[in-house]
Amino acid sequence: MSTVDSSSPISISSRLVEGRALRQDVWSVFNAANLPADCINLGQGYMNFSPPSWVVEAANSALASLLPNHYSHPKGRLRLRHAIKNFYEASFDRSLDVETEILVTSGANEGQYSVFAAFLEHGDEVIMFEPFFDQYLASVIFNGGKPVYVPLHPNSEGDKPSSGDWSIDFDELRRTISPRTKMIIINTPHNPVGKVFTKLELEKIAELAKEFNLLVMADEVYDCLVYDGKQHVRIANLPGMWERTVTVLSAGKAFAATGWRVGWLIGHPSIITPTLAASTRIVFCTNSPLQEAAAAGLEEAKARGFFEQQLKEYQERRDVLLAAFDKLGLKYFLPEGSYFVLVDISRLKFPDDYPFPETLRGRGRDFKACWFMALEVGVSAIPVSEFYCEEHCNIGENYARFGFCKDVDTLKEAGHRLQSLSKYLS
Repeated sequence: MSTVDSSSPISISSRLVEGRALRQDVWSVFNAANLPADCINLGQGYMNFSPPSWVVEAANSALASLLPNHYSHPKGRLRLRHAIKNFYEASFDRSLDVETEILVTSGANEGQYSVFAAFLEHGDEVIMFEPFFDQYLASVIFNGGKPVYVPLHPNSEGDKPSSGDWSIDFDELRRTISPRTKMIIINTPHNPVGKVFTKLELEKIAELAKEFNLLVMADEVYDCLVYDGKQHVRIANLPGMWERTVTVLSAGKAFAATGWRVGWLIGHPSIITPTLAASTRIVFCTNSPLQEAAAAGLEEAKARGFFEQQLKEYQERRDVLLAAFDKLGLKYFLPEGSYFVLVDISRLKFPDDYPFPETLRGRGRDFKACWFMALEVGVSAIPVSEFYCEEHCNIGENYARFGFCKDVDTLKEAGHRLQSLSKYLS
């Protein structure tokens, strides 16, 4: 059913309502424009440091050249596809065909959207683990799909819970599968939890995917950020899963260049070919100069030891922020991967008559807690209930997501400010 805006005689599509596209989202509520000018934004997942200089130089070089300023092939520039092949073949344990098994996309989001466009019929169900990356919801609904939610269950017992303590109830997952189920989305390392799915968990999901003939979208954009010796397992590598898995990856996450909007998909030709057909009609091609820069990044990363060094730097950032929460006495889930940490904010108290804005009306308690923290302490975080369906959002209301994709000095200052929360803790 369509909706009529009183200011316009033309009705709009109901999918905008169902996909939460018209509602003021969490990114708009906690936008820098709405917060104090000196507030440190640890909510949104963008960096306050530049991509590596040699990758930026490659971008500048491409901009100064002729051909990279014009259309690329819809599959992606051949140089980048070869760079992807050479970089990822070892971790996929197979030879990759640059013509049929790799597709460059305008960021990971567009890649995911194109998969949904290529495979979903109206009413097809897509299983999403909660909390979920919020773009999934609209992308599924805009392409006629129906989201079906399976919550991860947190276990915060003990002094030092881990993101791995968010578990799947596999009986619940099985009950969720119906004759209309077409796809399941797996995000590992997980945003916002920081969980790295274990091989056993992925094997159980793979068995269900094979039993019920499901397509698996493996969102692995944080695959280069896995800490403490944890192992990142690609579900595409498990027996019988290559033919039914598309893996989503991102230059923005890999090289601290989230605004470049360059990503890629790796999968069986039976998945990549129809997705290419959809992507070609959605964007035609991805911006050419930054594909060249991403190619240079992948070509030189191993020789420069880039990802090993970047991981050490992110681990230092993580530990600086976590030390602040330890000092404050706030419990968190030690993130195994990504650059986010979930912090338990259930002890944070604020006045009942605090002047919250109208935009928070009807939102979860975590929205109020994060707003209060941003205004009173000067550090912003993201309320986790945004990443749940209405039925399950109470699970998320106890948590706030903090990002540590900032430089160490910024994180130290944020940690210093956070100590003033102590007087608001029960």
